[in-house]
Parts: sequence; C-alpha cells; structure tokens
Amino acid sequence: MVIQIMISKDKTLILAAILIGVVSLAVIIGFIGQGNVRHVSIFWQERVEQTVVFEDVDGQVQLRGIIGIGGEPNPHLITRTNFAYLLTVINNGDTEHRLYIDGLDIQTDLLEIGEQETLTIYPNKEGVYKYFDKRQWLEHLGFLEVRTVVPSDEFTGIWNDLI
Repeated sequence: MVIQIMISKDKTLILAAILIGVVSLAVIIGFIGQGNVRHVSIFWQERVEQTVVFEDVDGQVQLRGIIGIGGEPNPHLITRTNFAYLLTVINNGDTEHRLYIDGLDIQTDLLEIGEQETLTIYPNKEGVYKYFDKRQWLEHLGFLEVRTVVPSDEFTGIWNDLI
C-alpha cells in the first residue's frame, strides 16, 4: 500500500513536471515568435550607402557608380525617405570637381584630384533632384530620386493577404 502511494505521487510529480515543461516551451516560442528577441537592436539606424567617382572622359565630365550602384555613367541614384543616405564622392578626374544636388541644397567641398568626401543626407520627402558638377558653372549630370517605401502592414485588400 505504501509503495502504491509513492508510485502514485511519483507519477503525479512526473506528469506535473512534463506539463510545466510543455507550457514553458509554448510560452518561450510565443515570446520569441512575436519578435521580442532580436540579434540586433530594434532601433538600429538603417542607411543606404553608395559611392561614385568623377571622371573626365574625352573632355566630358561624368559621374560613375562604383559601390551600391551600377557602373554606368551618370547613374540614376535612388534612396529612401527617412533613412540616412551616405554618398561618398571621389574625384578621379583631371581637374577639381564639386557635386551639387539641387533641391536638397547639398554639395561637397571643391574636391582636388584624388580627394573624396562623404555626404550624409536625411531626405524626408519624395522627389527627383538633379545633381550637377558645380565649378564655374553648373553641368547637369543626372538625377537623385527619393522614394517612400510603404511598410507591408499598410497594404490593404488582396495585397495584404499575399504578404
């Protein structure tokens, strides 16, 4: 009789331990699944980084993308609103150059041959802005486009169901 009571208590204790373990595992999975555990800080500043170089080709000035942009001359630069945009400008040309972005009123210093400068831009509205080589005159080279990217939770209808 004493042995049966002890076995009954052991079974109850084992079942209680298993039940507590299963419930604890479900709580941990639920906590992690809701995005409460991350490998980086949730407030980590996102940014877009690109690098371009000034070149003088057959007497013509051009800007060529080398990092984060295709290598075509005078590329169409694209960034997002409300993100830091780091644009590194290198002068590999035959003379000094200055990058000027009209509408944002941002420019580099006058870059001597071989110099570079990084512009940090925080665009807060959409638009398409012309960029120029600004020396004695403005020479139009291309465009910088700022786009707003909509978070997926703002989609409605069938688009929300597909995500």
